[in-house]
Amino acid sequence: MKFSQSSLTWYTFPNLSLQHLLQREYTNTCKGRYLKKEIWRCLTRPTCSAPAFPAGRITALQALDVWKRHFVENGVTEPEQSSQYIIAHLLGAKTIESVEQQRLAEFLSKEETQQVWRLCSKRLSRMPVQFVIEEWDFRDLTLKMRPPVFIPRPETEELVELVLTDLQNHPGSTETTPTCLEVGCGSGAISLSLLKSLPQVKVTLSMIFKNIFLVLLLCCCFFCRLGLQDRLKVYHMDVIKEQMPGLFSSISVLVSNPPYLFSEDMATLEPEISRFEDRAALDGGEDGLNVIRQILTLAPDFLSNRGRIYLEVDPRHPALIRRWVEDNVEELRFVETRQDVSGKSVLQRDQHTFQEF
Repeated sequence: MKFSQSSLTWYTFPNLSLQHLLQREYTNTCKGRYLKKEIWRCLTRPTCSAPAFPAGRITALQALDVWKRHFVENGVTEPEQSSQYIIAHLLGAKTIESVEQQRLAEFLSKEETQQVWRLCSKRLSRMPVQFVIEEWDFRDLTLKMRPPVFIPRPETEELVELVLTDLQNHPGSTETTPTCLEVGCGSGAISLSLLKSLPQVKVTLSMIFKNIFLVLLLCCCFFCRLGLQDRLKVYHMDVIKEQMPGLFSSISVLVSNPPYLFSEDMATLEPEISRFEDRAALDGGEDGLNVIRQILTLAPDFLSNRGRIYLEVDPRHPALIRRWVEDNVEELRFVETRQDVSGKSVLQRDQHTFQEF
């Protein structure tokens, strides 16, 4: 039903749940597309007003100060870094330190000022700065970022370093071309890094993300631009609901940054995460192990002898995982646990020890 009052239009959707309204078959309708747009507008609308647009000219340094203070006043996390990243991006740089002081002291054009206010207003809505500037660096790569694709964290760089070191020092098989499988690729950061750093490696991606076209658009443009597409295979599947062993065999390395948060912890996430990132990439179930258990259960069927598994997990998980593997997956042997520099997650390494005769 549709009601009009003055210049405002109000829509009501009787007998429809929010879950139904967000289903693909409904969002493809005219009303559904309108509702989806309105929900997104409400989510990204700042909960407080932006500072008044300057009546006169303003320098980049002045804009930095205005928005830093406004972010602080409104409880936006990392206020100084946020304003610096946004304005540096506008000025064509990665960091504010790499911008010449003379440029920072120059007046912004009207268009530049409007752009600063537009981007900083997005940050005011608690949109992560990675989504605001639509890119983020991971190791030596600059990745394209769009919500709700999972944003790679610094601790995942440590996971990649661990895998790279092991592949370089201990290939683990007589194969001249090691094969890697990444389960749940997110932005593709892990696989991109492995392919770019090791020319002899081949990688298979297993995507769980529902918006497969968005992921492919963001990831594959990088693979093609870097000339890595010939060493890559991509599958869209849910490891919990589908069987992988028939597709893969003789995998040297399985690596994953799976959903590992305890469901009860989801309510404590910052708005930057809870509003804008994919919940399915975060929530690991009651004990955070739903996806991890499935990966470990299926792994022996397609890992090569002495193939290895690398997982990023919660600090509470190593003892739970080790005990569960000992009781349920005799073909796997626990190797080690490493705590990352932040202390917020750990890197778990297991090895396939099943002997074939």
